[in-house]
Amino acid sequence: MGQFSLKLFIAGQTARSEHAVAQARRLSESKLAGKCVLEIIDVVERPDIAEQERILATPMLVKAHPLPMRRIIGDLTRMEDVLFGLGLLADMGVLEPGGSA
Repeated sequence: MGQFSLKLFIAGQTARSEHAVAQARRLSESKLAGKCVLEIIDVVERPDIAEQERILATPMLVKAHPLPMRRIIGDLTRMEDVLFGLGLLADMGVLEPGGSA
């Protein structure tokens, strides 16, 4: 199986940003363990990247690889919804249908 590339865009060090970082790390470490590179980008510190990537809202989790690229905006609490939104539910059995997140 190929490597997954995820990018999490946050805006500053807020409670919402910290929650998104924790959830993205949980996803990369538990559901995609050993198969994922997670990059965290603070758009306050890197507005150039935000403009280049067309980030209009945060937090935003982007699956950059494998294609197709997918984006999730907002709350990352419901892991099954995040996996579905990123197109990972059925991708190589990351999460079994009906399984717990």
